[in-house]
Amino acid sequence: MSQLVTSIPADVRERIIQAANDLYEQVGRQSFPTVDQVRRYARVDMNAASAIMREWRRVQSVQAAPVAVHVPDAMVKANHQVLVALWTQAQEMANESLKTAQSAWEAERTELDDMRQELANAYETQAAEFEQFKTQAADTALTHQEDAKLAASDLASVRIELAQALTRAERAEAQVGEIERRAADLRGELDRAHEDIDQARSALTDQQKLTASIAVERDAAKSELTRVLATAEAMAETQREQRNAATQELAKLTEQRDLALKSAAAARENGAELAGKLSVLQEQNVALLARLVPNNNTAL
Repeated sequence: MSQLVTSIPADVRERIIQAANDLYEQVGRQSFPTVDQVRRYARVDMNAASAIMREWRRVQSVQAAPVAVHVPDAMVKANHQVLVALWTQAQEMANESLKTAQSAWEAERTELDDMRQELANAYETQAAEFEQFKTQAADTALTHQEDAKLAASDLASVRIELAQALTRAERAEAQVGEIERRAADLRGELDRAHEDIDQARSALTDQQKLTASIAVERDAAKSELTRVLATAEAMAETQREQRNAATQELAKLTEQRDLALKSAAAARENGAELAGKLSVLQEQNVALLARLVPNNNTAL
């Protein structure tokens, strides 16, 4: 038994023999299964299947039995002719045995040739399958490369779009910051206008008792200022959310600021005018009292 056969594990050997027996029975013992068929059926490697199959086929083959050619002593003492005839017959039997052995050897050699051919065919089949697998692997790799290129192209496009979006966002943020800065400046001006109106309101508060018209004008100025402040706050909030309408809203807010400043200036002018009128009235009252006081003294 060769070293290769002895190195094959027992379970593998049993699987190969069982597979060969099953395949041999399936064809009604008409022909031996090929090595490749047994390899696939038993799911073993080609070397193990080839080694065990050689042994299995040898067992299945009919072995030639040697024919005895020994001449007994009694025959030696017998008639020479009988001995010759018997010896000739023995030689024929030996030759027949030799021919049987040669036939068995030729059959075994034919079987080995068939096995080699089977191995060659199995090798060719495996080689073809391997080439087909390599072709499929190459096609798959090519497909993966194309998919990778497409994915890389899409990724590059997405990166470009993202960079553009970031640029637009930065510009929008800068514009919003500018709008907020301008709104803050305008708010400061409105605060200053509010302070001026408060000062005017304080001056008008002292003069409310003198005339109803001054009170009406003051209330009107206060209402106008409240409306202007509410409009300015709404416009400032809208400017953060709606960038496109910021310029128009700022223009309206500026116009309203100017109106508020004009109203405050008018209120200050009215207050000064009323103060002048009050001063004149006071002077007139003083003069009237001066004229009335001497008359009173004279009557006394």
